[in-house]
Amino acid sequence: MEWVGPLLKMESRIEGEAPYDLVYYRLPVGDHKVDLNPLIGKSLGLFFQGEILCIHCGRKTSKSFAQGYCYPCFVSLPQTDACILRPELCEAHLGISRDMEWSKSHCLQEHYVYLALSSRLKVGVTRKSQVPTRWIDQGAWKAIKLALVPNRYMAGIIEVDLKSHLNDKTNWRQMLTNTLDTSVDLLAAMKQASALIKEEYRSFMLQDDRIYEFHYPVMKYPEKVRSLNLDKEAQFSGELIGMKGQYLIFRDGHVINIRKYGGYVMKIAT
Repeated sequence: MEWVGPLLKMESRIEGEAPYDLVYYRLPVGDHKVDLNPLIGKSLGLFFQGEILCIHCGRKTSKSFAQGYCYPCFVSLPQTDACILRPELCEAHLGISRDMEWSKSHCLQEHYVYLALSSRLKVGVTRKSQVPTRWIDQGAWKAIKLALVPNRYMAGIIEVDLKSHLNDKTNWRQMLTNTLDTSVDLLAAMKQASALIKEEYRSFMLQDDRIYEFHYPVMKYPEKVRSLNLDKEAQFSGELIGMKGQYLIFRDGHVINIRKYGGYVMKIAT
């Protein structure tokens, strides 16, 4: 079968009883949504058609910005503003935004501060409605909620306080080779992190000790990974052995970050 169209980030859902959940993936390709789990163990071809369309306005662009936007959208949309990567820079609570209506439904909503294990223990923030999608996108295999705050800015301020003690990045190579730090006790880490938060934010701390755990559909993790670059290698075929985070993983160790290629017009073939 073949599907042709611009890519969007993979969609995910979980099935199974908590705390052990199996992740299922679908890949949006134009008007199609390709179920990926049934394709594991089969040959999958990726063919870049030489065209990139902005994932917001559909404009043809020679270069993609912020994982799928044309330059005019990149410099004008609220979803590409600085606070997306650095929540502590959000000013929506002050009435300042590229688009206040968008910020009301995204920034001025309750946010979690959380701890997660993908490669190493990390701290992060996400909108309440994005749990557990955010954790899955990062390839986390365990996560726990730390605090619930009323807006993105406040979540960012707490994250900044914790970043001097905890990592806030995922090592994608370790995540894709399944190099897990099984020595971390998330409940103990939560207590330690709680003690580091400033007194004025202590009232937002959660007393929720539920640990979320995810199982990714991967036949076998590679020992080493090599990242595919569609701008340099427009065609690739290989045996799909799984998905984790926003990555497809192939038998020969090649991986591709689907989110990086938002808007790339592709032919996907089995």
